[in-house]
Amino acid sequence: MRLHRNLVFAVVDALNLIFNEGEYADKVVEKTLKHDKRWGSRDRGFIAETTYDIVRWKRLYSEIAEVSAPYSRPNLFRLFAVWAVLRGIQLPDWKQIENTPTRRIKGKFDELSKIRKYRESIPDWIEELGLNSLGEELWTREIAALNQQAQVILRTNTLKTSKNDLKNVLLEEGIETESIEGYPDALKLKERTNVFRTKAFTDGFFEVQDASSQKVGTFTQVEQGLRVIDACAGAGGKTLHLAALMKNKGQLIALDIYENKLKELKRRAKRDGAHNVETRVIGNSKVYKKLYGSADRVLIDAPCSGLGVLRRNPDSKWKLQPEFLDKIVKVQQEILKNYSKMVKEGGKLIYATCSILPLENTEQVKHFLDSDEGKVFSLEEEVNIYASESGFDGFYMARMTRK
Repeated sequence: MRLHRNLVFAVVDALNLIFNEGEYADKVVEKTLKHDKRWGSRDRGFIAETTYDIVRWKRLYSEIAEVSAPYSRPNLFRLFAVWAVLRGIQLPDWKQIENTPTRRIKGKFDELSKIRKYRESIPDWIEELGLNSLGEELWTREIAALNQQAQVILRTNTLKTSKNDLKNVLLEEGIETESIEGYPDALKLKERTNVFRTKAFTDGFFEVQDASSQKVGTFTQVEQGLRVIDACAGAGGKTLHLAALMKNKGQLIALDIYENKLKELKRRAKRDGAHNVETRVIGNSKVYKKLYGSADRVLIDAPCSGLGVLRRNPDSKWKLQPEFLDKIVKVQQEILKNYSKMVKEGGKLIYATCSILPLENTEQVKHFLDSDEGKVFSLEEEVNIYASESGFDGFYMARMTRK
């Protein structure tokens, strides 16, 4: 591979924004790719994947390069040089990366790879937390799986098309996909590409949604004609899946505290032809109190640490702090306490997170069931989805029935 100066400089500029300015990697990459319209798909792919790679392995590469935050520009070039050497890429004769000690880099990599926190490039506190929560064997497998690049998974929008028809439409646009056993609406891209530029996407034939996330929709057991509440809807990935499973029949109320996210959901719902979705901003407690005892299904896709989705958000392991975890556990308890009351007798409450920590999952559900609000519920089923077993994101789901 021949390195091009303008592409490498774009990567270094992106890393500066992520590491030194605290910006989110996905937003930075999106912004960076708009800098030069002459860049082709291969150029754009190099920038995006290299940036994410260095973000993912930040601790390991920093240790090898002997640099630390705040990263100066020469230090960022040193990180890039480590990335290139470890991939066997011939370094060009540029002053920014001259005198790179290639043999020393490889030696340090071999040495550090024996220690999990360096090999998997994670902060000490996450290493300790994962080990204590999941045990040596599962944590070793899981953190290795969460450091793999996420595949691009599509969810067929069955309100507009079938999976086979979508597969053929995408093939006509030059995109090859394959089905995934056990995931009825999912298609996996054979090669990474920008699917948002396709006519199939514009026409609302699919959404990009990880396979584990798609499991939540079916786990909710929605049916046509029910009243369903998605209590933490966000921009609506799961809401839209529920609308498709309900075949647009029944009432689907999407709640969230962020109005801008619900506006995005409305836009997506229009494109997808999801007509039974109604959005309501939680400006105060009256919004959800009016719905007490009225819903057949309430989905709480709770805010969480996001440790199950490190494959697609590798920068979150550097942004996440122990105090945030303490805070979010309390938030989850409050949400369960307040939103569970929207479930009517005989209805079902579904609690889900994109975390792999028992603290946010099984322990949280047990805490709820032992509370005054939870004693009217019984646990029907709970599922832990681990990336090391499924090949997709880490998730947790629990379904409880109101007596």
